[in-house]
Amino acid sequence: MEVAPVPVARSRMRLESYANHGYWDEMVHEGRPRTGCAGVLGHLTALGDELVERQRAAEAALRAMGVTFTIYSDAGNIDRPWPFDVIPRVITTQEWHSISVGLIQRLTAINLFLEDVYGDQKIVHDRVVPRALLESASNFRAECREVRPVHGLWAHISGTDLVRDSGGTLYVLEDNLRVPSGVSYMLENRMVTKRVFADLFRDLDIYPVDSYPHRLLGLLASLSPRPGQEPCICVLTPGVYNSAYFEHVILAQEMGAHLVEGQDLVVGDDDCVYMLAVRGPVRVDVIYRRVDDLFLDPEAFRSDSVLGVPGLLRAWRAGKVALANAPGTGIADDKAIYAFMPEIIRYYLSEEPKLANVPTYVCFDPLQRRHVLSHLNELVIKPTNESGGRGIFIGSFASRSEIAQMRARIQADPRNFVAQPILQLSTAPTLCDGKVVPRHLDLRPFILSGQRPYVTQGGLTRVALREGSIVVNSSQGGGSKDTWVVEPMATNRASQSQSQQQ
Repeated sequence: MEVAPVPVARSRMRLESYANHGYWDEMVHEGRPRTGCAGVLGHLTALGDELVERQRAAEAALRAMGVTFTIYSDAGNIDRPWPFDVIPRVITTQEWHSISVGLIQRLTAINLFLEDVYGDQKIVHDRVVPRALLESASNFRAECREVRPVHGLWAHISGTDLVRDSGGTLYVLEDNLRVPSGVSYMLENRMVTKRVFADLFRDLDIYPVDSYPHRLLGLLASLSPRPGQEPCICVLTPGVYNSAYFEHVILAQEMGAHLVEGQDLVVGDDDCVYMLAVRGPVRVDVIYRRVDDLFLDPEAFRSDSVLGVPGLLRAWRAGKVALANAPGTGIADDKAIYAFMPEIIRYYLSEEPKLANVPTYVCFDPLQRRHVLSHLNELVIKPTNESGGRGIFIGSFASRSEIAQMRARIQADPRNFVAQPILQLSTAPTLCDGKVVPRHLDLRPFILSGQRPYVTQGGLTRVALREGSIVVNSSQGGGSKDTWVVEPMATNRASQSQSQQQ
């Protein structure tokens, strides 16, 4: 009997033909799985066309769960399906332990820096950070001077972006402290992968991430100005038109906190904050605010803000309410201050940084600016206080006209720009148009800085879905993956089991 040829599945992963074009790949090295990846890759390879079906199932689940993100355009606000790649990123527990230690070290130093710059400013007096850089920072809030937040903590929540270069070195790309977002997508990604890869979650020791809302709730409760009493905790959102509104809803739901807008809160003559409830005003103890500093309180900052609460800064300064993150934390994620983070860590902790910074030129400095202006086609230029990938200039992709425009912008406002070398970001297998191909990616773990620091056992992996692109932001066409922190030995057992089944 003649046997019909088996059609080759377009999506089938074949390690021998997976070409990562010389980039460091997170899962494959010279045609073989990296440590800890054998079980996952073995399973995915065996799926064949079913991998595409799992992708479709994941996308259907995300739609059913109502997971969207909002982008702003000239036509208004647009809700779009959350872009998700079903192939997870895998990191071993050994590497994750090193990453976690480095992240905690970094956020510890950041909090000491914030306490200092809003206090005695010893680091400026000792000329570790230039005074002129601090005083010219748009996110330094003089209104926060001499405040002493609970536990001495200003930055309670951080989303730190990590990237790996072509040599395999992991770098901190930036610290996100003002209103770090994305954690809800990390949680939703995990829920989806647990549905579509239930078999792998059975066979592998994949560390959970779903304790984050509980950890966050515990941290917020510890900040209450009325210890011993059950705190009233609110999530303050700008409203439904904010790009992260979905996340605000999820976090409030998961924590059992009140989701409020500015109009729902008032500050009384006693400097306490009250929530306007049906049964009368309820005193608020802790606010997880997702409103930028300048819109937080029209009495203290922008008088035209309708998103904030008049008198909120006064209440916080009086110690009647806790704000997370505290106002003024944005000075520490200023990209020009970022360049000094290694020195900041050494200054406050007398330790060497455990995670590297990307080499950064601060255009504020005349010598460094001169170098930047003569090498614009070789550098990435970033505005010091933008987020979401806005305003990034990649010299190797720019035309002569665009380079000339960027030169003029730097010369006109050097404080507003830093420059970094163009890193060859690592890749990972990604399902695009039915094919498994390498795509560049980064990683955003979330760190809580309370009495006991906590790092999520994973994070939000963002992936550039366009070939060759290194821009991973969703608003710029990027997608996301689940991040699996796994025990390498467990994956070996799963790989052996997979081989026996085949």
